[in-house]
Amino acid sequence: MTYEHILYEVSDKVATITLNRPDRMNAWTPIMERDVRHAMEASNADDNVRVIVLTGAGRAFCAGADMDALKGLDPNDVRRASNLPPFDMNRRPDWQTRYGYYPSIKKPVIAMLNGATAGIGLVHALYCDLRFAADNTVFTTAFARRGLIAEHGISWMLPRIVGHANALDLLLSARRVGSEEALRIGLVNRLSSPEKLREDTYAYARDLADFVSPSAMAVIKRQLYEVPFQTLAEATIEANREMMVALNGSDFREGVASFMEKRPPKFTGR
Repeated sequence: MTYEHILYEVSDKVATITLNRPDRMNAWTPIMERDVRHAMEASNADDNVRVIVLTGAGRAFCAGADMDALKGLDPNDVRRASNLPPFDMNRRPDWQTRYGYYPSIKKPVIAMLNGATAGIGLVHALYCDLRFAADNTVFTTAFARRGLIAEHGISWMLPRIVGHANALDLLLSARRVGSEEALRIGLVNRLSSPEKLREDTYAYARDLADFVSPSAMAVIKRQLYEVPFQTLAEATIEANREMMVALNGSDFREGVASFMEKRPPKFTGR
């Protein structure tokens, strides 16, 4: 597929999806929505990809929705499913929404936040599994200052990352949050200087790609995103079931063998 508003590349088992409208601070568009969704699904299906990095070109990650598009937005558009793929009966409905599908991707998705992260840009960052940010990044939910509400599931996701009180603060005030505060409240996992962000992010991504079992990562990711819908007993029963599968898998045998033989593992994901 030819992408219009993103760049896509795969190198060293890491796929990079770059929002590519730097002249507009990567403002979100319907074309970008289509491109990102397709690239995420392509990465998910590619056996050569172990980790996915989502970032932005230029000085921003994503400054929010394109305001020109917002001016002509049909209020009924939020109810339409024209941009959604067919419903998959084998996946949790919660992770099949218009933007909240990242948890259904089997591979770790790292948001490399290289600058302003606002509105729907912040929504996408929250749906990623990990967030690494430049130490000059500014965050804002933005919605309340545009007369809008907490959109696209952010009212569910944000409290689970930063806690109820912090989520209310960020959503009600829509104030600008600096990177140090973002780290303190758990909005981001790590900070790096702008010059080192790419190096630090890809070092982490390549470590996962080279030394961690892809089958283990897929199951662990699914386990953690199932937890909000489970009791402790249900989570334990599922873990016991998955452990039996893991113990019979080739990745477990390779993990033990590589440890005993003091060599890098050669995981296949099986």
